[in-house]
Amino acid sequence: MSTSKQSRIPPLLLSLALLLSAAGCTAPMADDPFIDEAALGVTDIQDEAVALAEGPAALPELLLPEASGTLTRSTDRAVIDYSNTADGYVMVCFTGRTDKRLKVRVAGPTTLYTYDLPAGEWATFPLTDGNGDYKVTVYENTTGSKYSTVLSVRFEAALADEFAPFLRPNQYVNYSAAPETVSRAAELTADIDDPLEKVEAVYHFVTGHLTYDREKAAGIRSGYLPVLDEVLAVGRGICFDYAALMAGMLRSLGIPCKLVVGYAGDAYHAWISVWTEEAGWLDGVIYFDGAVWQRLDPTFASSGGGSAAALAYIGSGIDYVSKYFY
Repeated sequence: MSTSKQSRIPPLLLSLALLLSAAGCTAPMADDPFIDEAALGVTDIQDEAVALAEGPAALPELLLPEASGTLTRSTDRAVIDYSNTADGYVMVCFTGRTDKRLKVRVAGPTTLYTYDLPAGEWATFPLTDGNGDYKVTVYENTTGSKYSTVLSVRFEAALADEFAPFLRPNQYVNYSAAPETVSRAAELTADIDDPLEKVEAVYHFVTGHLTYDREKAAGIRSGYLPVLDEVLAVGRGICFDYAALMAGMLRSLGIPCKLVVGYAGDAYHAWISVWTEEAGWLDGVIYFDGAVWQRLDPTFASSGGGSAAALAYIGSGIDYVSKYFY
């Protein structure tokens, strides 16, 4: 199976697109809003898990999301653009004024994802459940854990291919705003053609370049999102940073990659899965030891120092339970 044909953007136009996307967003003509109350539970998870509960050189040609305006639902305060569901994503922008916390819920055929939404700029959300009926809702905090509905839309998604949500940037893997990360990935793999060898090169770079930041993990707050170029520059991070950096690098190279959030034993954790033509989805990979590919968990491999015990734990997969895919 192969991925669909990708739209290509020249580096100069890409730079312009990034500048325009940073300038904010505007709303189309408003529809009549409808309001109701919805309680969104607040999950209390320690350390870095709080952030995960809810979940240069010339740039290569990239797949970038766009709010094209072909299919939209809007009020005078927000707009949902669902023009590109075939490419595995929707975009949302809150255009009104608020000092309240904003949320977006993406309800798919079998899953429910809740995200934070920044005001005044477009945010991209993947349709990780694949084909089927979706409902996307924008909420604004009222009091405590109560949120009122600002805008909602339902649509039927028919993806161009199963990889569409895992190739493009989104909130959790935002490589569209990370030119240094994209450039480094291209440099690391410049002389490599085989996709698995590209995965290996990026993996070894991330595990060798980053060190686990326990101080950051202890102080992380809900709503944290990795800024890939910052993670790359400081060379430290939490598991979310490791997984997002590696996923961003691989997606920028055209390799489908899932950022997976779930449990490693009793701890909330993040790792990645990748897809290649030769092997399909590699849900249990780190490196090829001559017999099998081991689990692709860059955090444990790095902080464990490559010890036999750490790699045995990672490679077995017994203690890993996937919960969310981004």
